[in-house]
Amino acid sequence: MIKFPFGGSSKSALGIDIGTFSIKIVDLSRKGERTTLENYGEVTTRQIGSAAFRSGFNQGSSFSLSAKEIAQGIQAILLDAKMRSKMVTFSIPDFSSFFTSFDLPPMTKEELPKAINFEAKQHIPLSLSDVVLDWQVIESKNGDAGRLPNKIILVAVPKEIIAQYQEIGRVCNLTIAALEAEVFGLIRSLIKEDQKAIILLDIGAQSTTINIVENKILRMSHSFDIGGKDLTQEIANLNNIDFWAAEELKKTQKISSNQEPISQIITSKIDLILAETEKISQTFFQRENKAIDTVVLAGSTSLFPGLKEYFVLKLNKQVIIGDPFVNIFYPQILTPALKEIGPSFAIAVGMAQRGLE
Repeated sequence: MIKFPFGGSSKSALGIDIGTFSIKIVDLSRKGERTTLENYGEVTTRQIGSAAFRSGFNQGSSFSLSAKEIAQGIQAILLDAKMRSKMVTFSIPDFSSFFTSFDLPPMTKEELPKAINFEAKQHIPLSLSDVVLDWQVIESKNGDAGRLPNKIILVAVPKEIIAQYQEIGRVCNLTIAALEAEVFGLIRSLIKEDQKAIILLDIGAQSTTINIVENKILRMSHSFDIGGKDLTQEIANLNNIDFWAAEELKKTQKISSNQEPISQIITSKIDLILAETEKISQTFFQRENKAIDTVVLAGSTSLFPGLKEYFVLKLNKQVIIGDPFVNIFYPQILTPALKEIGPSFAIAVGMAQRGLE
């Protein structure tokens, strides 16, 4: 987590998730022990006439639009939803970050930072002067005289990416409390403290990320370039229609075993995600000797008709559609709407929760 010196706890906070085709904002407040949803909003690239907010699957410059153009989308949501909080946590997409994990030999806590920086040079394909590092000890075994062998998960974010978010915050006149990899927002909003190892599967528009989480600690993370936009583009190509018409057509489809061309295209892409999920699950089992029996789905594609049932059939695991609003107070009249949008707003909710910590 990348913190800023002027950030801190607040009675209200914004979480902003700038995705490929939409910007989502959640405004939460803390009143006593109760977290309350003040408002939420979304703007899509279709609404402001842009092809995408982001492009490419790499760790370089991640925005297709200028900070001013993205800020206009954010400000439109803030104005329309009458959000007054100025403290914000932005999510950084997994494909703009570097994730790795490694083991370190026994050493004291004071020795850890220097050792991690040394080890990072072996794993990060950029100069350390060009990135900001964040790390977490995910396992520390018993050792002698305060010297512990440690398993480390390391996140590196290019300074170029950080500068882009800082500029967006400046244009929007928002105070940045933190920048955080989106996976940690998902964990915060969807996973319970005492939950044994599960797969947290985020199927976004641009990419899919498979995370293994145990007791709210990220154990493994793997991203690859298959997402909801690929399904849409394949449908557009097959039917010779534009992207947004294909997006609407996609909503009427369902994963099934029939031989219709659209169904075959959708199923073939989902099968690739399933194959990667099974591979990561097996890798974790081989390393830790722990079987995983639950998958939590996030991202707008997780609500695709028949997807949950297809995952249950193919993975032979319990499959749950994530609900980030389950422990948040809101008017009951919003329940149907929040159930529908929940998986796609999980990152923004997690970012807003970070701002209240």
